[in-house]
Amino acid sequence: MKPQLTIVIPARNEAMNLPKLLTSLSRQDYPLLPHTKVFVADAASTDGTVPAALAFRQLRGDVRLDIEVIPGGLPAVGRNAGARLADTAYVLFLDADVELTDPTMLRRAMDAMQRRELHCLTTSIGCIFGRFMDDVLFAASNLCQRVGSWVKPFGTGMFLLFDKAEFDRLGGFHEQALFAEDYLLTQKVAVRRFGILRGKIYTSNRRFRKMGHMRIALMFLRTALNTFNESYYLRDQKYWQEPIQKAQ
Repeated sequence: MKPQLTIVIPARNEAMNLPKLLTSLSRQDYPLLPHTKVFVADAASTDGTVPAALAFRQLRGDVRLDIEVIPGGLPAVGRNAGARLADTAYVLFLDADVELTDPTMLRRAMDAMQRRELHCLTTSIGCIFGRFMDDVLFAASNLCQRVGSWVKPFGTGMFLLFDKAEFDRLGGFHEQALFAEDYLLTQKVAVRRFGILRGKIYTSNRRFRKMGHMRIALMFLRTALNTFNESYYLRDQKYWQEPIQKAQ
């Protein structure tokens, strides 16, 4: 059966989080999942991320994930590296610290892309074990994403499903961008070819714990205000400075 989808996951020191994502992937009811290549673009991890990923080559339930670890870097670099190796019609970019708790999400996403002839599809975001302010900021982000989809789309790299031909035409992720490279790319997508899938993926609140809610909110606001100022995204916002991971 000819594969239709490639999945790309940039990762650095994600031994705690990546198994949760891959477990949730293995539980998806997408019928072509056994034929779907999963690239983990590893940015020189030192914590066991690579063996954690490769462990999912073993049969889990009825599914063995077709995982390959490739060299990565910053998220834009890792995502582009995986996309260059994809020979499928669609490519899905996921962050390593998300979980697809709805087992129908992948199947529904692929159906929506094909049925509606979309170029890009994202979804809403929730927080695993989130506190009140975590939930408030994610809800605000989801609302802005919904409103923006009617005027100038944007989505986060936590879950971005692209038509591969359109991804290539747009030039992929800006590898010199040090912040919001996903925002830079998705705002180029035509409004009528951008979709938001019903439901949510779930992520951790580690960025809020590291940077604080106010700083994240201000960064989001500055991102919106600098929509047409590409040089802003080339300046280091300290976003990828690695947080200290704590057990939940």
